[in-house]
Amino acid sequence: MERRNLLKMIMAATGVAMVGSNAFAYEFKGQVPLSATVFSAEDVMLFNEIAEVIIPRTDTPGAKDANVGLMALILANDCYAPTVREAFIKGLQSINTLCQARFQKSYLLLNKEQKNLFVTQLDTDAKTANQKMQIHYVGSTPSGGNAEKIPHFFTLIKQLTLFSFFTSEVGATKVLRYEAVPGKYNGELDYKKGDRAWAT
Repeated sequence: MERRNLLKMIMAATGVAMVGSNAFAYEFKGQVPLSATVFSAEDVMLFNEIAEVIIPRTDTPGAKDANVGLMALILANDCYAPTVREAFIKGLQSINTLCQARFQKSYLLLNKEQKNLFVTQLDTDAKTANQKMQIHYVGSTPSGGNAEKIPHFFTLIKQLTLFSFFTSEVGATKVLRYEAVPGKYNGELDYKKGDRAWAT
């Protein structure tokens, strides 16, 4: 899948342009230590569990199979502007508080149905919040800074999940069709209903 198409897909799925567009130039080799970020192994586990509701395992791998949490949190740490990163961190930290209020237990202790209900509600809340998105200013004063819109934290989680999954080896080779060295251009390639999109 071309990155331009992935960007369009993420925008269509979340209703907001991809935040941290410099992530598209980011080269992730999977060797970055998590200790070099503000996130912990528990944050990766929590992110993976939320992402698994967004992209569940079916007859193809899900988000946890690709360990999207690791790449997503490294991207959030390295590619988000400080104000966006701060909003994302606060949102991620609020997950268990919100779960306690609704289910009297933390997110990781919820059953599958409760996780689905919770994530669906977060998605609805995010869409509503994004429609009346607040403008935050980068700089000392509103008149001297650049206006910056920060989407709801769940929108950021969803974007990072989609981006991390479809650019991972698992997502590109097991869910999309992948050819390491594509051949010549063929503008009339046969399409059969149900064919997977190409990763290359």
